[in-house]
Amino acid sequence: MSSNSNSHPPEYELSQSGRIITFRAKGSWTLRDIGPIDEALSQKLEALDYDAVHYDVADVSELDTAGAYMFARAVRTASGECHEWEVIAGSTGQRTLVQAAADAVMGRPPEPTRQWYDSLTNMGRASERFFLESIDTIAFIGQFFVVLFKMLLRPRTIRWKSVVALTEEIGLNAAPIVMTLCFFIGAVIAYLGANLLSTFGASVFMVDLVGVSVLRELAPIITAILIAGRSDSAFTAQIGAMKMRQEIDAMTVLGLDTFEVLVVPRALACLISLPILTFLGMMSGIFAGMLIAWLGGLDISPILFFARLNEVVELKQFWIGMAKTPFFAIIIALIGCRQGLAVTGSVDSLGARTTTSVVQAIFAVIAVDAVFALFFFQMGI
Repeated sequence: MSSNSNSHPPEYELSQSGRIITFRAKGSWTLRDIGPIDEALSQKLEALDYDAVHYDVADVSELDTAGAYMFARAVRTASGECHEWEVIAGSTGQRTLVQAAADAVMGRPPEPTRQWYDSLTNMGRASERFFLESIDTIAFIGQFFVVLFKMLLRPRTIRWKSVVALTEEIGLNAAPIVMTLCFFIGAVIAYLGANLLSTFGASVFMVDLVGVSVLRELAPIITAILIAGRSDSAFTAQIGAMKMRQEIDAMTVLGLDTFEVLVVPRALACLISLPILTFLGMMSGIFAGMLIAWLGGLDISPILFFARLNEVVELKQFWIGMAKTPFFAIIIALIGCRQGLAVTGSVDSLGARTTTSVVQAIFAVIAVDAVFALFFFQMGI
């Protein structure tokens, strides 16, 4: 096999805490690279007395079956003892390879697949992950509000330059796409309303439909979903990249609070940007409805459109839509930052957390909007 000049030589570190050893590896652990360290690693493992092994292979750049077999030597010592083991950091592929090597070293046959049992097991693990994720999220939210309250009591501690820069990134740069999408949504609602109501000779009621739907529901929810997909992924990717480069660890060593530096500015920027974007989306959707009523063959002039809008659509519809935006903003910011801070050292973790961030944010926004709809219905608003 030809040598690869770009591969890094294998390195490892064995540390023991009680009866557990931690096997940290980095570099290339392939057949062409592991020969020089084979004998020394075996001697070190034989000299240790332990009951369990934790593998940290997140920094391993290349791994094949030969390298995984070397890891698995820690599972069985020269005396024939078998130890418990766990991969605490590493990708799914690395875990699978180490699992196969450990089973081979311990003489275990491959486990037969049991469809119903495995399905129930996966459901149980998913439920456990959901429960733990919920607890961590609640704790994160509580810590955020504690830090935010302290900073509001001391406004000088707020990093206003970061808030302004993030407001430009979240709000100003997103305004064109928000207005464009709300414009088309308003146009679609206007066309659907016109086609449906024209059969009853009540095309003018299309104004009522556009005004209430855009102001109360569509503009706030569409804006929040767009920001969740656009900015939430950016928050997670930015903070996750900082976590991978150990910049957050360096901040902690310097005595900086990650909530004050990273989370609070993003939350404040979302709180400022989202109401403004929602207002622009509302105006764009209403304008689209007015154009369809005027130029779409309904013979409703702009004067008649706005007169009807002012007559039948109460101002409270506007405030109901705007009242939801601060809650959407907090949800988007906290989920993005929470997932970014949960990134581990691998690129797979960054991608998975970014995807989770967007999915959770969109799900949470729609769920909170449904709660608001139920609350306003019960209140008779």
